[in-house]
Amino acid sequence: MPLADSFILVLFVTVQSAASTMATLLTATRPTLSFQSLRLIARPSPFTLRRALSTLPNNEHIYVHSVPNSSTQQYLLSYLPNEPAIASLAIGTTTQVPPTANSLQENPEFLRILHWVIKDNAAHDPDVQAQAAMYASSAGSSLGSGGTFFPANHPSQQRQRRKTKTKEYGGGGGTGGDGAGGASAQGGMGGAGRGGYIHVSDQRYPPDFGRVAYPEDIFGSLELDSEGNFVDGTGRYQAGNTYRVVTNEGILGLSAYLRERLVEKLKELDAQARQNP
Repeated sequence: MPLADSFILVLFVTVQSAASTMATLLTATRPTLSFQSLRLIARPSPFTLRRALSTLPNNEHIYVHSVPNSSTQQYLLSYLPNEPAIASLAIGTTTQVPPTANSLQENPEFLRILHWVIKDNAAHDPDVQAQAAMYASSAGSSLGSGGTFFPANHPSQQRQRRKTKTKEYGGGGGTGGDGAGGASAQGGMGGAGRGGYIHVSDQRYPPDFGRVAYPEDIFGSLELDSEGNFVDGTGRYQAGNTYRVVTNEGILGLSAYLRERLVEKLKELDAQARQNP
């Protein structure tokens, strides 16, 4: 056999042997998946299951729960994903998603919890504190007491008008009173020693600067002293009676701070209810 042919033959055998060895190594190191392993891989995690629960398209913080054994299609709306949902802690019941003012039946017990949370926490809400700071600053001097802080129809203004029946010059920046007004009306702090009120409002439709939120968007009011501090440190929250959970602008929209405090309280009550069914 010629030398060149011998060299080609040896090279071919060497390459073939190397390929065979590589295939053997790959086969030996390939992991073997058992049926049990496949089951573990396919099993959905609790996180996946939680994500499968739907939320409202116009509010990702509110979960939609189907009402079982109902003659008509109904849904419970809740800030909690826990199932089965506890009806007494739900925002309300609706026959359609997203809910409308006509489809939602508000839960009075939830509203009591909501006002409870606002009463205990509103004075610590950064958004509410910003309103109080504006009240106490000259930046709010053009708002007048008929604006954000002293709406003309607020009970405090009605009382003032009754006290000053003969002095309705309206010089107090919209007070219709004796010109004293609040801190804003005077262009400084104190408003002749009188304080005022700021509203805690829904954020689904924030009012323009210097404007009062619509009645259906106002949760209640906090009282400020003449220097813009919360009276008694809490503001002595007064719940309103005009708030609506759903309007044409959307559903309940709390500030991030108040929403977190509300969810904490709901989780606490939910745990108590499940431990003592």
